[in-house]
Amino acid sequence: MDALGLARLQFGITTIYHFLFVPLTIGLALTVAIMETIYVRTKNPAFKQMVQYWGRLFLINFAVGVVTGIIQEFQFGMNWSSYSRFVGDVFGAPLAVEALLAFFLESTFLGVWIFGWDRLRPAAHALAMWLVAIGTSVSAFWILTANSFMQEPTGYAVVHGRAEMTSFGALLGNPQLWVEFPHVLLAAFTTAAFFVAGISAYFLLRRQHLDVFRSSMKIALVIGAVSSILLAVNGDAQAKHVVQTQPMKMAAAEAVWHTAPAPAPWNLIAGIDQLGGRNTFSIAVPDMLSFLSYGNLTSSFPGIDELQARDVQRYGPGNYVPPVASTFWSFRVMVACGVLMVLLAWYGMLLLARRRGLETRPRYLRLLLWAIALPYIANTSGWVMTEIGRQPWIVYGLERTMQGVSNTVTSADVATSLIGFTLIFGLIAAADIYLLVRYAKAGPDATEPRSRMPDESLAAI
Repeated sequence: MDALGLARLQFGITTIYHFLFVPLTIGLALTVAIMETIYVRTKNPAFKQMVQYWGRLFLINFAVGVVTGIIQEFQFGMNWSSYSRFVGDVFGAPLAVEALLAFFLESTFLGVWIFGWDRLRPAAHALAMWLVAIGTSVSAFWILTANSFMQEPTGYAVVHGRAEMTSFGALLGNPQLWVEFPHVLLAAFTTAAFFVAGISAYFLLRRQHLDVFRSSMKIALVIGAVSSILLAVNGDAQAKHVVQTQPMKMAAAEAVWHTAPAPAPWNLIAGIDQLGGRNTFSIAVPDMLSFLSYGNLTSSFPGIDELQARDVQRYGPGNYVPPVASTFWSFRVMVACGVLMVLLAWYGMLLLARRRGLETRPRYLRLLLWAIALPYIANTSGWVMTEIGRQPWIVYGLERTMQGVSNTVTSADVATSLIGFTLIFGLIAAADIYLLVRYAKAGPDATEPRSRMPDESLAAI
């Protein structure tokens, strides 16, 4: 592989790896804040145990997420300096605000929360966690502001070969941002809900700490049921938006090679031959693609071949077709996981409404334990579809990925850093899994404070 291929591989690995931790950090911060608010209102000691238990797991995940995020940002200067020079005046502003405002907000009040046990009033201590939760969400907002510009550039002008910001308001009002940010936020809440529900299911199956984990399960199922269904609604809106702004991405995601007349069928599954520009087979649902894409049965759906010809006329000679199989299947994996999460969460809500003890449903609890993986698979698949489907553009319609790579690095340079980062990430992943499993299995008794949250937990992190 040349430097471009290796740089893409490295950024893909670091992005996916980093995003394993981000959604849980955002979602778990909100979940812990809700739990602590209930504790402040009820003074129930079981809720204090609950807060400290889930807070410990939150801290482990937060620490690893910060480390991987820092490494990811270094790559803009290392492997993608041409991209940074071209778009830095636009892209750098939201990233700077994220670092100087949002990250300091969440990290400052996280420190207050960690060391404030028995030093702050309960309400003030809970407020600190709410500010952490707000900080994590605001942090995601600014990062997605930068990413949305890559998907749908707004508020810029190209001056002397470089993109310069002309309107900060237009950057914040980017329509892509306002479908992407809610989607990521709801995905984070869903991730935390299934994380909490799965671990709670483990203890309910063992019939241990029932007072803590019955309540944890109820909170998780409520958050999961609401966030998963809103996630599906928002996902539909986001897909309809991308059909308009990045039609080639959605044509690849649906494996439509030639413009399909209205009403267009939806390919449920398909065998994809990208070199031949066709599907070897497909199982399609009649008329469904027009409805999913436009909300009607009267719109045709543009195909890859016609969009390729249009892009050649607009941007010049080149191949503007993304990897179709990767885009197609990652989209379906994401949707399938989303459907399963909706069904699991709402079935749990049905059991709660019927006042049937969840610990009497061992099969359902075992499913929840395994379902911890579902949001992680969905999150990863969603980002694969979003980023690979945008190819060959690094900034849609403005700069191709091959133009953004550093022209001073060699394939050996990138390969060396790729191997080094991968090894480091492997060690960090092993430490993270070890700590999460260790403290998750230890139960809430291990987090009972003497005078504040145990200092040994910080040393472990």
